[in-house]
Amino acid sequence: MNGPLAAHVEAAIETATHAGGATPADVAIRLERVVKTYGDGEVAVHALRGIDLEIEAGQFVVVLGPSGSGKTTLMNLIGGIEPPTSGRITVAGRELTTLDDRALTAYRRAEVGFIFQFFNLVPTLTALENVALVAELVGDRGPESSLAALRAVGLDDRADHFPGAMSGGEQQRVAIARALVKRPTILLCDEPTGSLDLETGRQVLSALHRTSRTSGRTVVLVTHNSAIAGMADRVLRMGSGELLEDRLQPQPIAPEEVTW
Repeated sequence: MNGPLAAHVEAAIETATHAGGATPADVAIRLERVVKTYGDGEVAVHALRGIDLEIEAGQFVVVLGPSGSGKTTLMNLIGGIEPPTSGRITVAGRELTTLDDRALTAYRRAEVGFIFQFFNLVPTLTALENVALVAELVGDRGPESSLAALRAVGLDDRADHFPGAMSGGEQQRVAIARALVKRPTILLCDEPTGSLDLETGRQVLSALHRTSRTSGRTVVLVTHNSAIAGMADRVLRMGSGELLEDRLQPQPIAPEEVTW
């Protein structure tokens, strides 16, 4: 097929492809009819109720919802921490629901960076040593990558400091560097500013935002703090195990503009 007709057909295919959302190559995370139930019978807790979701590579996504809404369960399933009751989960081309325990461990180690509300740093190790400990787990024994990870969060000048000599915000940024040194495909963040004041929280959010923008890494941040949603590319709101809202933000605000 040549000429104007071929051009017309190609244009139609292109339009149809993009009208349906992200192409398979652009999708970092896909959930298909995902259900998570704890317990049985009358005492069963339905944490997730048939979630269908696609998250594009490089998106900064904020997941909102009160306690019990299912947002942390969603993060745990994406991170391979626990399996769904039913449904399919595919991350970075791997269908998690088909992996055995050993393969799931390899997935968590290679593809996912976890950042939690509590820093979980080893108090007897310096900032650099805390990051290097994780680097060694993924086979990187050189100090250069660990120092580069600290530099990415603005803490290379604090590399020799112990956690006890650092502020809460600095410790959280070390935790981010520890997650980044693995070069994960996705970052999963559970209330990373939950124990921080506004100014310190902004510093942490800036570090997360910067790594998303400079590396194209997908960030999924779970929080009850709706103010953080303003800086997201996409906002998901959950309630009673269901996805209640899914909206894009073409012009997210800068992390420095977030206030609560």
